[in-house]
Amino acid sequence: MPPLSVAQFYERLKDTLQLELLGNHAGLVRHITMADASGPGLVLAGYTGRFVHQRIQVLGETEVSYLASLSDADRRRNLRSFFSYPIPCVMVTKGLELPSGFEEEAMAGGVTILRSKLKTLDFYKRISPFLEISFAPTTNLHGSLADVFGVGLLFTGASGIGKSECVLDLVERGHRLVADDLVMATRRGTGVLMGRGHELSRHFMEIRGVGLIDIPKIFGIHAVRQQKRIEVVVVLEKWDAMGEVDRTGLDGETITILDVELPKITVPLNPGKNITVISEVIAMNHLLRYSGVNSAEIFNERLKANMRQAADVGRYLQDDDE
Repeated sequence: MPPLSVAQFYERLKDTLQLELLGNHAGLVRHITMADASGPGLVLAGYTGRFVHQRIQVLGETEVSYLASLSDADRRRNLRSFFSYPIPCVMVTKGLELPSGFEEEAMAGGVTILRSKLKTLDFYKRISPFLEISFAPTTNLHGSLADVFGVGLLFTGASGIGKSECVLDLVERGHRLVADDLVMATRRGTGVLMGRGHELSRHFMEIRGVGLIDIPKIFGIHAVRQQKRIEVVVVLEKWDAMGEVDRTGLDGETITILDVELPKITVPLNPGKNITVISEVIAMNHLLRYSGVNSAEIFNERLKANMRQAADVGRYLQDDDE
């Protein structure tokens, strides 16, 4: 992602966080490089051994009251040490009044102070999602993303294989388009991959021979959504009579995108195959597996039980001497 300056941060969140700009305005050009905001802790007492200065520094009532309890000389010394680090910015919550010398030392260190009227807990609840999204790992994927029965299906395959046509048919059947051709994937947390379209091409589709079409204007606003979690990757490929095809689903394939492992299903295309219905079945089968029902394993266990029963009958007949 492009660098996030303190000025950009302030403009985007000044209403959400009820921010007031104090201190050195020259510090607005500094960049925020970490998706964390935390209190300085013992740094305000003079211990800087484990100080992670790259984080946004948040001072609540505890930190401000501690600074106010110090003598003027001790407070100035500790603050001078604190602001000597290249801190992105300092946030003060609950609209607290700054201790004597705080703003002067921030000015000398070139650090901008942003004061919020929010309580410290509410402040963290609002800033954390923004920072997580802003610094989340992102990649661009070539494919089409659709919401089918609430399951995010990412269709991939060679150019011209029919990804857009498949998703168009799904939209006509009442499902929803998220992105076509270019899917911008972002990892949330450790195991969630969200997909959305590019701002310029969002909810437009290119159908070869027809051109660009506007999905919401043709099918209605209910036919699209802004983003969706990517849950299954569907790979479309040309039919190869000599190729190996999974017939049971027992040996499930996976694919890793941004360190998130996703189930991968390869669908070979040949004339007459209804890929739209197959896509709906893929989504419904995923929902079944999510609820603990694995059709392939159930059938496999039934088959093995039948084989064991047949073996027991054969053993009984061999041991019967009458």
